Amino acid sequence: MAKDNEHPENPAQVPPTPEEKPIKRYRLRTVIITGAAALIIGAGGTVGAGALYLHQQNAQADADVTYVPNSFKDLLKVYSDVKNNYYIKTSDTKLVTGAINGMLKTLNDPFSQYLQGSDAKELNTTISGSFEGIGAEISQADGHIQIVSPIKGSPADKAGLKAKDIITAIDGKSTQGWSTTKASSTIRGKKGTSVTLAIKRGSDTFNITIKRGVVPLTTVTGELSDQNKKVGVISITQFADNTNKELKKSITSLRKQGAKSFVIDLRQNPGGLLPQALETASMFLKDGQRIMQVQQRDSKPEIFTAGKEYDDGFKVTEPVTVLIDSGSASASEIFSGALQESRRTKLIGEKSFGKGVVQTVSQLSGDSEVKITTAKWLTPSGGWIQKKGLTPDIKVSYPAYASWPLLNTKKVNKPGTVATDIATAQKILNLSGAKLTQTAGYFDSATETALKAFQTQQKITVSGELDSATKTALNNYVYAQATKSDPMLTKAGETVAAEK
Repeated sequence: MAKDNEHPENPAQVPPTPEEKPIKRYRLRTVIITGAAALIIGAGGTVGAGALYLHQQNAQADADVTYVPNSFKDLLKVYSDVKNNYYIKTSDTKLVTGAINGMLKTLNDPFSQYLQGSDAKELNTTISGSFEGIGAEISQADGHIQIVSPIKGSPADKAGLKAKDIITAIDGKSTQGWSTTKASSTIRGKKGTSVTLAIKRGSDTFNITIKRGVVPLTTVTGELSDQNKKVGVISITQFADNTNKELKKSITSLRKQGAKSFVIDLRQNPGGLLPQALETASMFLKDGQRIMQVQQRDSKPEIFTAGKEYDDGFKVTEPVTVLIDSGSASASEIFSGALQESRRTKLIGEKSFGKGVVQTVSQLSGDSEVKITTAKWLTPSGGWIQKKGLTPDIKVSYPAYASWPLLNTKKVNKPGTVATDIATAQKILNLSGAKLTQTAGYFDSATETALKAFQTQQKITVSGELDSATKTALNNYVYAQATKSDPMLTKAGETVAAEK
């Protein structure tokens, strides 16, 4: 995730542990969705998201490049033959790039990548807390691009994109075989411009046009629960630069307002900086309790524990519950797993995304670099969540309508026609108070009457047709209802209020 975000100017310092000699410098990138190199989409560049525990090294200096196995003789011979005898001249760069990409492809690991030029620059872009774009975490899945999770409050979130949505095309161009870097750079753009995504959600397919905007700067928001003013609800949208400071400030403010317990909402949180995951989790644990483990090949796990070096002595001892869903990835899972296992905090909601690997980035010649998976990260007890996710202690699902397909805002549906969009619109109209008895997708007179009433209510042109403005309003209505009716949050509030 994907993420997490790497800050070259402020590398994460990790204290040595009993099992290891003095630790090297490690850095983390967000991996906006995992499963491949997940990237967060922003105007300033793509950001790796998730918990990428990255160690940047100079491959030329550190790697053993003096030993060449005998099997490489064939590789060198093919290179020489192509270079000297192929009927068209080809460049060294093209041949070497192909050889490296081919080698990495045999790993069958979407996180291991060879990056050059702008791609390498994109991966090294740091998270500042806000950027222009659509605000979604992506990764590769079955040869296409998959949404890991939209950032809360972002254009992608407001447009109704969901975790696990597959982007099959961007502005009419198929994403089959695309890298996350290419997809990210194509989706990214300036505030106010739009991008059209072809989405596959389960068996449904539809197009959605999203206007790019500013992805929220603040990563932590907090307020007292509407149901119980002694419960503070804190939402963390990602783990960025100042998340730990924002969290301390929010908790302190809610305490002054009377909060005696807290719900930490990590739903749709794609991850972020590893140092921030460690620092925030440490606030909720006793010094010495485990936060996570990292295990490299043929090595004992390296254990990270809570302590003053992470939280500066700021502790949260009040009852706490944590909300997760399928869009909670990477650094979110580090935080959640730490509290679930070390503090016995109840996780509520749906199973998390499941990103449990870390990558190392090595600088090559020029402006290129190679990123390969070098370790697993484990929960405090040593569990590996890769492709499994964290299982909530109390399972609560979203309302069924939250997963309804988005209406295709580019297509107009008229009375007397039949279409999947019409069936979805009929369901939304009933959700808004209409009482249609026919919801099979036929645009009958009753649907037209209900549609006109909805258009009047929404103060948009009363056309009696399913035009772009009406479909946008219907999509927004579902989003608003899903925000209002939140069974996961209700359960989390009731659970934490009952704890002592």
